[in-house]
Amino acid sequence: MAKVKQVGLLAAGCQPWNKDVCAASGDRFAYCATLAIYIYQLDQQYNEFKLKSIMSEHKKTITSISWCPDNPDLFASASADNLLIVWNVAEQKAVARLDNTKGIPTSVSWCLNSADGLAFVSQRGPLYIWMYGGPDPGVTMHKEAHSFLSDICLFRWHPVKKGKLVFGHTDGSLSVFQPGSKSQKHVLRPESLEGTDEEDPVSALEWDLLSTDYLLVSNLHNGIRLVDSEALACITSFCFPSAAASVQCLAWVPSAPGMFITGDSQVGVLRVWNVSRSTPLDSFKLKKTGFHALHVLSSPLAKKAQSSCSPSKSQHTSSTSEAVPPPTLSQNRSFSLPPGHAVCCFMDGGVGLYDMGAKKWDFLRDLGHVETIFDCKFKPDDPNLLATASFDGTIKIWDTNTLTAVYTSPGNEGVVYSLSWAPGDLNCIAGATSRNGAFIWDVRKGKIITRFNEHGKNGIFCISWSHKDSKRIATCSGDGFCIIRTIDGKILHKYKHPAAVFGCDWSQNNKDMIATGCEDKNVRVYYLATSSDQPLKVFTGHLAKVFHVRWSPLREGILCSGSDDGTVRIWDYTQDACINVLSGHTAPVRGLMWNTEVPYLLISGSWDYTIRVWDTRDGTCLDSVYDHGADVYGLTCHQSRPFTMASCSRDSTVRLWSLTPLISPLLLNILTDQPWEKIIGNTDTAMVPGSPPLLCGKVSRDIKQDLDKLSVDIRAKKLRWFSECFSPPGGSGNLWDLVSVVNGQDDSLLPASYSKGVMHMKHLLKFKTSEAQELTIVKMSKFGGGIGAPSKEERLKEAADIHLRLGQIQRYCELMVELGQWEKALSVAPGVSMKYWKKLMQRRADQLMAEDNDDAIPYCIATGDIKKLVTFFTGRGQLLEALIVAQGACEGNIRAPQSSAVNHTTNDVENKQQYQSLLQKVCKELAESYFQDGCSVLAACCHLAVDNVELAMSSLIRGNELEMAACVGLVLGEPANQSTAYCLELLARKYMSTPTWELSIELLQMIPENHILLAKLCAFYPGSAAEINELHQKCGLPTLEDCKSLAEEAKRNGDLFSAVKFHLLSPEPENALQIGINHVKEQLTGSDWTVDSVVSILDLMSYIRTERLIMSKLTETRSELLILCGYIGGLLAIRRQYSSIVPALYEYTSQLLKRREVCVPLQIEQLSVELDAWRACTQSNSNCPPSESQRDEFSCLERRIQPTDSDTLVLCGADYVTGSNLPSHSDVQLSCFTGHRIQGPVFLLEDGKSAISLNDALMWAKVNPFSPLGTGIRINPF
Repeated sequence: MAKVKQVGLLAAGCQPWNKDVCAASGDRFAYCATLAIYIYQLDQQYNEFKLKSIMSEHKKTITSISWCPDNPDLFASASADNLLIVWNVAEQKAVARLDNTKGIPTSVSWCLNSADGLAFVSQRGPLYIWMYGGPDPGVTMHKEAHSFLSDICLFRWHPVKKGKLVFGHTDGSLSVFQPGSKSQKHVLRPESLEGTDEEDPVSALEWDLLSTDYLLVSNLHNGIRLVDSEALACITSFCFPSAAASVQCLAWVPSAPGMFITGDSQVGVLRVWNVSRSTPLDSFKLKKTGFHALHVLSSPLAKKAQSSCSPSKSQHTSSTSEAVPPPTLSQNRSFSLPPGHAVCCFMDGGVGLYDMGAKKWDFLRDLGHVETIFDCKFKPDDPNLLATASFDGTIKIWDTNTLTAVYTSPGNEGVVYSLSWAPGDLNCIAGATSRNGAFIWDVRKGKIITRFNEHGKNGIFCISWSHKDSKRIATCSGDGFCIIRTIDGKILHKYKHPAAVFGCDWSQNNKDMIATGCEDKNVRVYYLATSSDQPLKVFTGHLAKVFHVRWSPLREGILCSGSDDGTVRIWDYTQDACINVLSGHTAPVRGLMWNTEVPYLLISGSWDYTIRVWDTRDGTCLDSVYDHGADVYGLTCHQSRPFTMASCSRDSTVRLWSLTPLISPLLLNILTDQPWEKIIGNTDTAMVPGSPPLLCGKVSRDIKQDLDKLSVDIRAKKLRWFSECFSPPGGSGNLWDLVSVVNGQDDSLLPASYSKGVMHMKHLLKFKTSEAQELTIVKMSKFGGGIGAPSKEERLKEAADIHLRLGQIQRYCELMVELGQWEKALSVAPGVSMKYWKKLMQRRADQLMAEDNDDAIPYCIATGDIKKLVTFFTGRGQLLEALIVAQGACEGNIRAPQSSAVNHTTNDVENKQQYQSLLQKVCKELAESYFQDGCSVLAACCHLAVDNVELAMSSLIRGNELEMAACVGLVLGEPANQSTAYCLELLARKYMSTPTWELSIELLQMIPENHILLAKLCAFYPGSAAEINELHQKCGLPTLEDCKSLAEEAKRNGDLFSAVKFHLLSPEPENALQIGINHVKEQLTGSDWTVDSVVSILDLMSYIRTERLIMSKLTETRSELLILCGYIGGLLAIRRQYSSIVPALYEYTSQLLKRREVCVPLQIEQLSVELDAWRACTQSNSNCPPSESQRDEFSCLERRIQPTDSDTLVLCGADYVTGSNLPSHSDVQLSCFTGHRIQGPVFLLEDGKSAISLNDALMWAKVNPFSPLGTGIRINPF
């Protein structure tokens, strides 16, 4: 099982170099970074686009992608290594490859007249057609499209007229071909170019969908023309408002004939045109940077008409339905934007989906790197900020909680190879480039404040700012020098090497010591306190160039180096020796990182696409991670969150990983209150080979010191501080803040970051009101507000929105008036009072004009129609908005206006209850949306925000965040007791193996009623008789022999359960099976049995020692036990709504019944009847409703699975672990349950081949402990 968990991904941006780099089809759109294609798909339930997969087979720049017009699952891509690939998106795999395309394909497109034909062309042609499917795949040449006089920029097939085709050239001309007509080469150049040899490349070409001959063409400098390809004449030339505007891209709008949109190449202005007018109808500035590509989605997105849970459809029409009469528009608004969605790609790599009708972004991924990311580092004083340096010439800073970019460097630096933060809170980053020397960027001021040019034009591969002496910066370069200088540029040392120097690292213990890695295969250590420029030590041993070097933060004098020979070597400076060689990578090693808490953990990244985790005590590789699709360059972690690692790669993504599973017993030692020496140690103890992990770094020592100062609340603080230190970003801090709020802690102790996350309901209004006031007061702050800081108008607008959602209508009206939006102010003014409304009417007696559908909101608030508003928001997937409104209603801030002064108190109480349940419902929906996004911790936050402790715990357990759930549960105390016990039980199951049996016992001993649980553990323990007896004693159980006689006695007294229990604990545990299985069979032959009447005895029997169960003399008994556990497991899965594994459990039981000689009261036919009934009654299929007999069958099933204990229902709902929705590049594993590719983490079964998803494995283990392979081995995916 993988020990390193992927917990976050920062997607790349869209490359600005080639033309056809974004495409869309149906509910998907795709864009290309330089080496990978990102595919987003609409999640119907939450109405938002989610990253579905990343395709990264291309090794060189992708030049073009094209979606298949007939099959929405297929698209093709071409790249600079003469490669063409046809992809199937649904199966996430390449369907066909063409390896040698005779020249780099600049443009690729599907032949519209044949489904399997793909056309591609390189610079001057010819046009080739590749029939990749069909009986005889092969490449043919187009008869006429060849021997052009100018390079081809792009080409387009006519969508309707078969075989008609146009090419656009770099000299500005077009070439048109159609079957049966004379071909026209190099015609229709812009008039101003005629007779000159100036180039003006065609930047966009699109056929008019409504005619066979018209064509929109844009040239980079000569603007846009509508031309007639038959008459070879220009029909219209379109004029831009300013001569400076130039166009990069254009697209027809399918929903509005004759309309098209263009994107300016200097500034992100979207212009709307109609072919009947030569000037634009409208223009919107969407972004500061220019457009690179545009694509309009042809099918409108299916918006959810209304929240799926509302039963009657007729109560209200949805906001977007046709029933609303269109507003009467003033003259210039009569060309309003047509409905439709445009995929917009910008020159800075930004990608978004713009809803033209509503004039808002449905999705905006602002600023991604578009090329290889060479380095990444956390900010020394803030574990939430991560800086990355890229081939695209920029350094970007990301917030790891929200995974968004917050700052970007000015850019144009060539290639940025390396970066280093200034120590502490100086807010500066030093960067090293390929040609322009090194620089210091002041992040807050947003500008470069210093440059260093001592290496001339030579590439600088590494830059390192000393953290012991903040005045010193080291760089190493291809010129063979490692230069140490002060930040004001004074050179202190110039260390000459015999060849290029690639890496350097300051010692963590001695401020005057630095190590370097050189092309001559050697590692050198220099001492700055001497005047000599000779190294103090030279380490030889690598067989190829050395790249990075890293000093151990915890062990003095130890450093590691990574080399192109594929190994990592560990050197001991004090012994002058190489003390270990870590081999396993199959390509050069780049990223290197020591863990800052566990001294033996070292992590490396390589060009073989993997990240490996090493135990340097004996050189074993603890885990290999294959999820990056290309070379791994940088690895980093923050010392206050030592088990969260970031990595960056040539696939232009940054990924976040949790290393906590590598040291998993540690957190449990804290949880079970073990002595400190089992948690914190010194490096010598920790370095003993084979000993369990210990924390030896600064963070753990600081926590211990802080705990030693406390006199109260020590346990809670200990659990919280360690849990936060072990947990990745993404809500753990937020969760602990809510735990302390629920436990009644003083609000003044909450951190500043609390108001940015999910807040407790009692704070929501308080914080939002103050945020609104701040927005009103704050003009622009001194430094601007990071990327795209809002203007004063935007701030006032935002403030107004918050006041409105809080029910403070008068403030909203006043702010709207200040912004000049009188209509909005007037329409809600009666919500304050009729008098106030009349006053406003006199100030501006103007007619109300309906503008955008969002104007439904003020009406609802003013009239107190909360339900409609919440449904409106949830219907659009805006659950956070719904939440705030529902809370406002609960606190009585939003009411219907009263026309007369009648007593309304009784009514108010009823309303309040109604609003409370509404609030709970909205919170549940919001939690579920986070949960489905793989964020179980944030889902738990939503439940805690409305004091729903049980559901919060359930979210954590379903997300398999068991350690965190146990810590939180223990701190919450009484309300979480039941969930905490279940959680501790699952954790104990996780550790029921050598060498952690003791830990399992400690966990079970924390559960109040633990007698049976301890008996199960002892029954399962494999050891000699003496060891087993010793364990029995620890758990307070009688010896093996005593258990035997107790079993006989219990059997005589008719106490079946105890008889089975004691037999399992006796020297011959197999005797238990016969008694237990006969009892279960007897129950099942009756007609009124329930799951609860047999499940506890089956679960008890499943703990029989594995080596006993798999003895050949027990074959029949074993088969019967597996069949019964499988069948009852299927019923439990139905009860718990684990719908993805119900069919698998039924199939498993049927297969066992078919293959084995058994005698159980179950028929294969009956099983398939039950399964069909379950499918018919639960999986909504309106075409064929369930039959009468299926309904009866299902109600019988429901009666059987009805729990006797109501609390068990809290754990309903499928499991979904963090990272389940992140695209991985691991070897594609197909699930042996479904045959489909597994998305997210994989669980390998005991044969080492069969795989199921980790989510399915967790659910399976919770309802049936035996492996799906039918071997009788218990599975342990926890």
